[in-house]
Amino acid sequence: MAELSADPHPEIVAALRAAGCVFAEEEAALLEVGSREGGDLPLMLARRVAGEPLEQVLGWAEFCGLRIKVAPGVFVPRKRTEAVAEMAIKLASHVDHRPVVVDLCCGTGAIGVAVAASLPGIELHATDIDPGAVACARLNATMGQVHEGDLYEGLPLDLRGRVDLLLVNAPYVPTDEVKLMPPEARLHEHHLALDGGADGLDLHRRIAAAAGEWLAPGGSLLIETSPRQAANTAHFCIEAGLTVQILGGDPVRVVRAISSGSGSSGTMTG
Repeated sequence: MAELSADPHPEIVAALRAAGCVFAEEEAALLEVGSREGGDLPLMLARRVAGEPLEQVLGWAEFCGLRIKVAPGVFVPRKRTEAVAEMAIKLASHVDHRPVVVDLCCGTGAIGVAVAASLPGIELHATDIDPGAVACARLNATMGQVHEGDLYEGLPLDLRGRVDLLLVNAPYVPTDEVKLMPPEARLHEHHLALDGGADGLDLHRRIAAAAGEWLAPGGSLLIETSPRQAANTAHFCIEAGLTVQILGGDPVRVVRAISSGSGSSGTMTG
C-alpha cells in the first residue's frame, strides 16, 4: 500500500467532513494517494462528496492487506467479510491435496483472491450473475477462472463433488430493508448484490440446497450471514444433509457446513 500523508490538505478534509464523511482525514489522505498515482484529485473529490463510495472513486479496496480492484456499480468488499477468507485459509492449509476453492457470488473476487494470495497453487474458481462483477473479478482473480451465471450454473460441471471450500458472501438484506441501507450502497452498488429477498435468505436457501452436490467429502461451505439470520441459514444447511457450525460474532456470523459425502441427514455441532 502507498504511504498515507500524515497531514492531508485541510481544504480536502473540510469538504469531506461537510459531506458527512466520518473519517475525513483518512479519506483525504487516500484521495491524495490516488492523485499521486494518476488520478484527477478535484474530480475524485467531487465524486466522493456526491456520495460515491470511496473505493469506487479510488478504483480499489483494501481486503486482507491486498488491493482489490473495484469498478463502478460493483459491490465493495467489506472489512467484515475478511472473516470468511481467514477461516478459508486455515481450512485450506490442512487439505492434503491441491485445494479446490470456489468463490460464489464473488463480486470483485476478493475472498478467493485473498485465499489464493496466502496459498498459491490452489485451484480457484469464482462466479457471479452480474456481468459487471464478472469483468471486475477477472481483473483481480488472474490466478483462477471467473465464470458468469446464476449461482452454480456458471461453474464447470467437472467441479461437482470435488470442491473443498465453497465461499459465499451472497446478499442477505431483506428487500424491505434495502431502502434503509447507507446511500453509498443502495445508490451505487447493483441491487442484485444487496437484495436477499423477503427475509433476506432467498439465496441462502438455494445455495444450501445444492451445496452437497458440489462439495467434496469433508468439504466446507462457508457462508456469511447476520447474527439474527444465522440460525435459519444453518437450518437450511442441516436440511441439505450438512453438518453445521455457527462461527464468529458481531457484526457477522459465518456458517460452516461440512459435507460427509454420504447423503446422510445433517446435524449441528458446537
